[in-house]
Amino acid sequence: MTRILIVDDEPAMHDSYRRSFAPVVSAAGGALDAMAAELFGDDDVPAASDAAMDFELTHAMQGLDGVAAIEAAIRDGNPYAVAFIDVRMPPGIDGKETAIRIRALDPEINLVIVTGYSDFSPIEISKAAGPADKIFYIAKPFEVAEVTQTATALAHRWQVDRELAATRAALAEKIVILEEQGLELAANESKAVHIANHDSLTEAPNRLAYLRTLADKVRGSEGFATAMIDLDRFKLVNDTLGHLAGDELLRQICAILQQCVPEGGMVARLGGDEFGLLFDSPGEEAACMACERLIKACSASFKIFGHSVQGGASVGLVYVDAEDENDPVDVMRRADLALNAAKHSGRGVVRAFDESMDESIKFRRRIEGGLSESIEKGELSLVYQPIIAREGLEVVGFEALLRWNTEEFGPISPALFIPIAEESNLIHELGDWVLGESLQVLKQWPGQYVSVNFSPRQFRRHNFVGHVLECVQRAGVEPNRVQIEITETAIFDDADRAADTLYKLRQMGFRIALDDFGTGYSSLYNIRKFALDCLKIDRSFIDGMGRERESAAIVHSIIHLGRALGLGVIAEGVETEAQVQVLRIAGVSHMQGYYFSRPVSADIAREIADARFMVDPSETEDEYLEPEMGNGTTG
Repeated sequence: MTRILIVDDEPAMHDSYRRSFAPVVSAAGGALDAMAAELFGDDDVPAASDAAMDFELTHAMQGLDGVAAIEAAIRDGNPYAVAFIDVRMPPGIDGKETAIRIRALDPEINLVIVTGYSDFSPIEISKAAGPADKIFYIAKPFEVAEVTQTATALAHRWQVDRELAATRAALAEKIVILEEQGLELAANESKAVHIANHDSLTEAPNRLAYLRTLADKVRGSEGFATAMIDLDRFKLVNDTLGHLAGDELLRQICAILQQCVPEGGMVARLGGDEFGLLFDSPGEEAACMACERLIKACSASFKIFGHSVQGGASVGLVYVDAEDENDPVDVMRRADLALNAAKHSGRGVVRAFDESMDESIKFRRRIEGGLSESIEKGELSLVYQPIIAREGLEVVGFEALLRWNTEEFGPISPALFIPIAEESNLIHELGDWVLGESLQVLKQWPGQYVSVNFSPRQFRRHNFVGHVLECVQRAGVEPNRVQIEITETAIFDDADRAADTLYKLRQMGFRIALDDFGTGYSSLYNIRKFALDCLKIDRSFIDGMGRERESAAIVHSIIHLGRALGLGVIAEGVETEAQVQVLRIAGVSHMQGYYFSRPVSADIAREIADARFMVDPSETEDEYLEPEMGNGTTG
């Protein structure tokens, strides 16, 4: 029952209030319903005719009596929702002073000033006993329906305010808990980042860290050298002395490289007995001399568990001129070609890259030329890989993957032609085709979303948001059925602009997925800053779960992080039943991979979408599936 306080010095007025709140329906109720909604701005105000509220009235003949009633109500934990206050109440305090004192005791109560004549203007009283949205006025003489409607509306509003305050208090407690979890996650993240970026054997930076630093150097304004070092006859050490001896040799060689690399340089273990170097150099000749000194330092005799082992190394070198435009992956590829040439030259030498080592350059140029005509020739196609919910194996969406089948070369792997397209403006033309085609196929599905990959260059496109929205609207598709997949590389170059772009996309209803999570510039700060819906765990971590403790730890950390922040987590590259079980136990929300289905044609995707739930993967018909093409790189 809602409590109402009446403060008036005239007994007749109290009788009027009693009659007003008697259970009699006013004929003017419907009109006053609309008036209340207009006055209070609340579409949820209950109608007077509904008689949904019961009121308990407390009568006070003077202002001080009313103030005392408020004090008692607060003390008993049973406050008033509304107080009707007369202005002139001699000989005690007037209505203005009464309102001020009541407001000081109970900031949440709604005050209604009821008077035929006042010594104070409404503005004066509002300033003294406000806020303005909790103080109202009724003129004497008043209509019964006017009083009951006002009381009903304000009481309803008072209840809503109390519920909202309780919700806010509960939310504040949750925020405190989340902040504590955030600190714990930040500590775990720091450890996970170190594990993800360092080699567990030598504690040197790993391939991931090397590629990241290489990408930064490529964007810089200074020339530098990148070199790949492979140990000569390392397999012989493993075969004769065992893998523990081989590991010890790797640690000692790594220490020598770190001591001898030019100042400010980087030494990373890329895998096996292969190391990568990055260092500043004024030119290729100076870089070759530095690498020859490193070879000399490695060509020493090492004591390994009491055995004498003769070291040796070969080096492939690429000098990167600051004036040239270079792709970090291509730089590393050229260094690898140079290393192969060094090994074929008799080992223990340095070979710098030259164009004669790479006949594939001509091939890449032919690929670029063919790619520009691929749409017109009808050589492009899309396949779709289901995204499966953990519970019930429900198909919630499909990732659209681009394929290119040429007349001249046959099928071309996306891993080859996507980087070529990215290096030129062809990526925009291909990206528009992929988006348009996938939206048309999406309309055939009963409710699933389509996930489309966007490259860094596409994401930095002028008016990217407007362009994507226009494509979706033209296709007649709701934005919430389109998931935009981007990598951290796409957003890291200009984080502020990227955050604004993602926020606009989310406001329009698009889903946002952070692809290959864990392999880029992952940080808790990035995740909190950018508007995201889900994280996609890179397939390399899923593949390594059964062999490496580090990969399993990273997968569990990403899932925990995503759940704590209310984000979905999609595991890519799921290929075995054991991986499915581990991921389910870990709490991943969605899975995607060959275990459930390889990428399929649009027709088969429609059948899967209509079925809605996946059947046992062992029952999938092979003839429906596309031939396996590498790792299913997206378009």
